[in-house]
Amino acid sequence: MINLRIYCDQFDFSHIEKAFKGEFSSDVSLSAEIILCGEEEIKSLNNRFRNKDAVTDVLSFPALDGIFGVKIKKADFPYDIGEDKRLSIGSIAICEKRAKEQAEEYGHSYERELNYLAVHGLCHLLGYDHENEEDKKVMREKEERILAKSGIER
Repeated sequence: MINLRIYCDQFDFSHIEKAFKGEFSSDVSLSAEIILCGEEEIKSLNNRFRNKDAVTDVLSFPALDGIFGVKIKKADFPYDIGEDKRLSIGSIAICEKRAKEQAEEYGHSYERELNYLAVHGLCHLLGYDHENEEDKKVMREKEERILAKSGIER
């Protein structure tokens, strides 16, 4: 059973869904939405929600608070279960143009960059952050482990 469902009309992230197995504890299946968008849209979102008037590669919009490192329990979020019987952990916006530019800059494929940005965003939805070096190390290790499990490595 896949315990994380990623809804995205523009790209198949099913291998990432499978790679997240065992990466969080939950008694309910989770879901997240990923939208691929253009520069103007992500710039507008960045300005509106982060007060930063700039294009960025990925934005995460967590739906739940207090879930980092703890078991996610259906009973704690009884009114947040969707029609799909899953608990939504939030939404992610990825700028396609920035993903293409970064793929070229880092010397890997566009697909690898999209997958990395998706994993990065999903980690944020699960409460991970990179505000300080210790947190950044923990988050990067999780990202690399999930990408490796999905067969996507540098």
